[in-house]
Amino acid sequence: MSQLFTGAGVALITPFTKDNQVDYKSLETIVENQVNKGMDYLVALGTTAETATLTSQEKTNIVDLIKEKSGGLPVVVGMGGNCTQAVLKQIDKFNFDGISGILVVTPFYNKPTQEGMYRHYIEVAKASPVPIILYNVPSRTGVNLQAETVARLAMASDKIVAIKEASGNHTQMTKILKYTPNNFTLISGDDLLALTISSIGGKGLISVVANALPEKISELMHLVLNNNYSEPRKIHFELIELFQLMFKEGNPGGIKALMNIQQTIENVLRPPLYKVSDELYKEIKTVYKKMN
Repeated sequence: MSQLFTGAGVALITPFTKDNQVDYKSLETIVENQVNKGMDYLVALGTTAETATLTSQEKTNIVDLIKEKSGGLPVVVGMGGNCTQAVLKQIDKFNFDGISGILVVTPFYNKPTQEGMYRHYIEVAKASPVPIILYNVPSRTGVNLQAETVARLAMASDKIVAIKEASGNHTQMTKILKYTPNNFTLISGDDLLALTISSIGGKGLISVVANALPEKISELMHLVLNNNYSEPRKIHFELIELFQLMFKEGNPGGIKALMNIQQTIENVLRPPLYKVSDELYKEIKTVYKKMN
């Protein structure tokens, strides 16, 4: 099997109107922009989408819209939770027509052991009709899916084909590549580390910044996949301050501020999240204007 989910993916935001309703019209424009600017696949209902604040009906509507406007690009849907049985029920009830994979975050809050996470993912793999991207983001979940457990999962199930790694641990990412099969894909979960992870053999990025700058992110990743590092390095240097500012006060506050500066969306997040400070907004605006 060739590697799945390589190249440039985007963790799509959920735009809201001023009265805090899902702005489906703006979402349609964002998705079409991703398709037209060279992105390789779309990720719905991830962290950046503020999924925890969406109703069940809103989630369904959002996925349906993304599928409709995907232009044939693969669509990955975020799933997960800290109760294995609940995740299995979620999978059982979900309409997988037009879905290429699921992004499954490590169980959060109850802090399972490595063995607990292994067993959780094996049950998910048995239930899922589509390939699975593991999602390791210790800063949010409180647990780290270790390289040895990732390798064990990749060997145990053909459904488990990739990991979105957002631990920031370079040694761990290197060990994942060392111990997993050649057709397993290491995906950067952090725009800032995409070039670094690619240099050790990573094959993709699920990007936040691509919501606003899909042409830059797709160009960077496509050049890297063709073993060209000099040009991607220029793009990386161009964007590095912006990469840092996007997460200074948390995600998706930074990217929504940038897209508001671009006049793409309202600068609205759902509680308990809130827009970035005026100071950071001005800083993002200054950096973005210098880029252009």
